[in-house]
Amino acid sequence: MAKQPHLLVEDGDLNDIALVPGDPGRVDRIARQCENAQTVAQNREYTLVNASYEGRDLTICSTGIGSPSAAIALEELHAVGVETVLRVGTTGALQSGIEIGDMVVATGAAKDEGTTRRYEDETVPAVPDYEVLTALVEAAEAHDESVHVGPIATDDAFYAETEEYVAAWEAAGLLAVEMEAAALFTLARRKGMRAGAICTVDGNLVEGTQKGETDDGELPAKAKNNVERAITLALDGAASL
Repeated sequence: MAKQPHLLVEDGDLNDIALVPGDPGRVDRIARQCENAQTVAQNREYTLVNASYEGRDLTICSTGIGSPSAAIALEELHAVGVETVLRVGTTGALQSGIEIGDMVVATGAAKDEGTTRRYEDETVPAVPDYEVLTALVEAAEAHDESVHVGPIATDDAFYAETEEYVAAWEAAGLLAVEMEAAALFTLARRKGMRAGAICTVDGNLVEGTQKGETDDGELPAKAKNNVERAITLALDGAASL
């Protein structure tokens, strides 16, 4: 098999389970909590590292921003033998009371993006694998961490999330909005893979805060190491699968 055109890997290069952050910079942050980290490939938004965590071999692969690049990553990860993916990302809360630094484990994702429509009808649900979902929730419980568990939205247009969109998502009871989960859940299901997602809240759209800022400039204490906490839970979840 030739190397995959975007990830630049081939069969046997990666492990069977992969943590998939969006940000390439987060690959190094995850790797720092692991052992035996070794860079496998770097190209465009994709950085891939093999490592081990508590004796479990795993791969870390960034997906870039949005569902199109996430779908490319998943297609090529599947092609070289990856069987399970865990998204470790950030998200904007859609319900009052969800604070910056909180974590959300997704039970499903509204397909408010265009990528999955090229694969299937939009009425087909985008949901995580139950075993992966359970592993993430159990990892949180083991660390005495409180996580919000419920449905989220996946959206393509960061700068077009109008008040009307936000109000509709809030009224529907969706917990948060991000840009990749629906594509990952959809493609994983179609390809017989397992997928799940844990995301850290970096703003609250209904309360008017975005990307780690509050009105008074002060962050909750738990926000100071929010991404590191989510990484730990994702790694513990991966180690149990």
